[in-house]
Amino acid sequence: MSGKDAAVDKIITEAMANPSPAKSMGDPGITPLSPSHTQQSDTEEMQSGPSCVVVVAIDFGTTSSGYAYAFTKEPECIHTMRRWEGGDPGVSNQKTPTTILLTPDRKFHSFGYAARDFYHDLDPSESKHWLYLEKFKMKLHTTANLSINTDLHAANGKRVKALDIFAYALAFFKEQALKELSDQMGADFDNNDVRWVITVPAIWKMPAKQFMREAAYKSGLVSRENPEQLIIALEPEAASIYCRKLRLHQMVDLATQNTHNGCSPTDNAGAGMTQVVSPGHGDRYVVVDCGGGTVDLTVHQIRLPEGHLKELYKASGGPYGSIGIDYEFEKLLCKIFGQDFVDQFKIKRPAAWVDLMIAFESRKRAAAPDRTNPLNINLPFSFIDYYKKFRGHSVEHALRKSNVDFVKWSSQGMLRMSPDAMNSLFKPTIDHIIQHLTELFDKPEVNDIKFLFLVGGFAESALLQQAVQNMLQGRSRIIIPHDVGLTILKGAVLFGLDPSVIKVRRSPLTYGVGVLNRFVEGKHPPEKLLVKDGTRWCTDVFDTFISADQSVSLGESVKRSYTPAKPSQQVIIIHVYCSERESAGFISEPGVRKCGTLRLDVSGTESTAPRREIQTLMQFGDTEIRAMAVDVSTGRTVKASIDFLGH
Repeated sequence: MSGKDAAVDKIITEAMANPSPAKSMGDPGITPLSPSHTQQSDTEEMQSGPSCVVVVAIDFGTTSSGYAYAFTKEPECIHTMRRWEGGDPGVSNQKTPTTILLTPDRKFHSFGYAARDFYHDLDPSESKHWLYLEKFKMKLHTTANLSINTDLHAANGKRVKALDIFAYALAFFKEQALKELSDQMGADFDNNDVRWVITVPAIWKMPAKQFMREAAYKSGLVSRENPEQLIIALEPEAASIYCRKLRLHQMVDLATQNTHNGCSPTDNAGAGMTQVVSPGHGDRYVVVDCGGGTVDLTVHQIRLPEGHLKELYKASGGPYGSIGIDYEFEKLLCKIFGQDFVDQFKIKRPAAWVDLMIAFESRKRAAAPDRTNPLNINLPFSFIDYYKKFRGHSVEHALRKSNVDFVKWSSQGMLRMSPDAMNSLFKPTIDHIIQHLTELFDKPEVNDIKFLFLVGGFAESALLQQAVQNMLQGRSRIIIPHDVGLTILKGAVLFGLDPSVIKVRRSPLTYGVGVLNRFVEGKHPPEKLLVKDGTRWCTDVFDTFISADQSVSLGESVKRSYTPAKPSQQVIIIHVYCSERESAGFISEPGVRKCGTLRLDVSGTESTAPRREIQTLMQFGDTEIRAMAVDVSTGRTVKASIDFLGH
């Protein structure tokens, strides 16, 4: 035992000698301890290689989704899923739309292009009974008090349980991937041989990450008894892992619009990176993951020769994905045709609304800074027809009467948008991204950034690329991987093969619990004074486990000891609090909120010891927060879990 550990144990023993007065108040006795961080070696914490045959990653996106896999015997060879049926004009990638269709009696029917095409072909009198959902992932980001019971709205306005929808989607991907693996192997592939990886935005809070895990359990992807079979990967981290391995012929340098870097084409980005820095310093780079729903920014430093990554600043970003442009288009339609009509049309002709948005999507992709000719958007016949019935005059009349001068009616029955009109739909979303990037680059931790990797589907937008170039003014090289829409998917597979590649992360929030400390006159506010058995205590003290933006290594843990209030107590429940600020004095301060519960199941660990001490280890260095606990007197493991969904 190191001197440090001995000191910690001494603190624990001393703290135990002063029983916490909370015990007799029906509160679990939370003994205030000085924080102790212990670092474990990686080998103890994580097996270096997965004990599975194959790693399958699911990129569950807001607008499109897909999977990729690699066999552990051939980790360099990443297979992206088979080509999907369907597909849109002007949109080519190997992902499928994140759309799901349930039958009128709420059974799973289809996913992706199949769901969209089937729904589209239904008769309007029938389609209003079917449940069609798209772009539903954002609900996990925008719902403040997310729970297992959170609802989603289908296109026909009916409510469905979000957990069911996410579970159906994951079950669909499980079936597709296992089928493809079985076909490849020529025999049924066993799900137990798969390590699954699901990607989520890095800016997602813990409840949303836990929600994804719960959906995976419900879908049968993995079982609750074997949680290690599923890894949650953070999207920009996955992109970063992939980008550091890029060969130069696999990317575009925006400054030169070609792929040279003074390195031979076989050099990878990691090697290319070291050529432009003094030896001994790892290069710093920013990954900007621009997806359908969110934009996520991560700042990493590469440590060679192993290529390990260290996070330099906590993940940031916001709901500034490309669906923001769709909302702007919807607002434009409301301005021309009236909000009342658009709302009615979406409910009464949901399939035609989907058609209209598909038509807009392909024109959206044609927007470019130097475009001079107008963009034509097909209006579905039922839009024109329904508008005539609803208003008593034509769509053409509405366009003439509206004050929107840059959208005209073309004789072929299309909305004709000037390039300026299209660019103005992009502006609010791109402005948000640029503002966020500007703020990030102003942070002292974010200096000397050599590269900025633009990834995610929205990164293909020439308007966004130009805006980022104008903002950076040559301060960093802007690199775009060729298969930009599949970057996260491929990186997530690499992460599943070696989850220990990211050695140091930054905590997004400050986490801690409320404890009682000895009351100190002049230091503690009088209203926090509690006198118990003649001892003066200060209540509601925030005992910090980890601070926002604090560096935390993989396998590093925070140790605390807790005592059951009564010998017969079966479960200790401790409320976990969090704050966006780096420090908090009391759990009652503004900005501090209860965000989860730590549950220690101490049943079956009864002992003759006069005081039972449960030592808890919490790990904050991974993509999810973990807890483990041990009964000190018996050395037996205690079942510990942290719940952020308020089961």
